[in-house]
Amino acid sequence: MAPVTIAPFEAAQRYAVIDLAIRAWTGVLDKTAEDVPRFVYDNFYPSGWQARQRADIGALLDTEAQNVWVALSADEVVGFLGLRCHPEDRMGEIVIIAVDPRHQRRGIARQLMAFADQYFGEAGFAMVMVETIGDSGHAPARQTYEAAGYQPWPVARYFKKL
Repeated sequence: MAPVTIAPFEAAQRYAVIDLAIRAWTGVLDKTAEDVPRFVYDNFYPSGWQARQRADIGALLDTEAQNVWVALSADEVVGFLGLRCHPEDRMGEIVIIAVDPRHQRRGIARQLMAFADQYFGEAGFAMVMVETIGDSGHAPARQTYEAAGYQPWPVARYFKKL
């Protein structure tokens, strides 16, 4: 594999980014469906998780393209991340991160996270946050975050069907 570089997102990469996300989360969100209450999953994804992800990522690219970065290998988008600043908390947030399954386990996520750390550090922030689900499908993501030095903050989120 060619070396990976991180560059600002360009509009021409829109469909590569969205399609990469769908490939990356295929299987992951299927496990989520098994691990969370079905009414919760169905409310979040009434038209299926792919439709929701395409819409959410498309909206991010439409409204915050300047905060999206891509990992490129030989001009191919192999990963991406979206960042958001929270100056009131002196905190940066990784709002989305994904690596193409064909390129996983090669340190690309670690490189993207190191980029985020440097980006927010240079901006004067005191911390960086990334959030994920506690289900079995997202276990590899949690391992990646913890290996990069991120510490979990225990959160309990409860849902009740009406």
